[in-house]
Amino acid sequence: MNARTLLRLTFANPASAAYLGLVGASVAFETAAAVFGDPGIVGIWPFLLTAPFSLLAANLTQATWGLDAPFWTLAAGVTLSALIQSFALGALLHTLRHRPPRPRRNSPSAT
Repeated sequence: MNARTLLRLTFANPASAAYLGLVGASVAFETAAAVFGDPGIVGIWPFLLTAPFSLLAANLTQATWGLDAPFWTLAAGVTLSALIQSFALGALLHTLRHRPPRPRRNSPSAT
């Protein structure tokens, strides 16, 4: 797999683009809520949309730094998780679209 295929599967298909747009919108909404008011529990959505990889990254961050973990580690975990899952969606879409045709059964010809 070359870099072009990797980028095409990760960014340039409808499923990956919609998923990355949804994650990006949730991050933008979380940022706006934190800047302009009380964010409450809004910050959970990026983690839920990128689960299970983001939750694994959060657990690794907490195991490494404890509760004093820098914010960039959690943001990097969400970003990396979104990219991994975007690639997986692109690969799934490519596989479903480019399945080899099933062999046809020979039907008895009417003579």
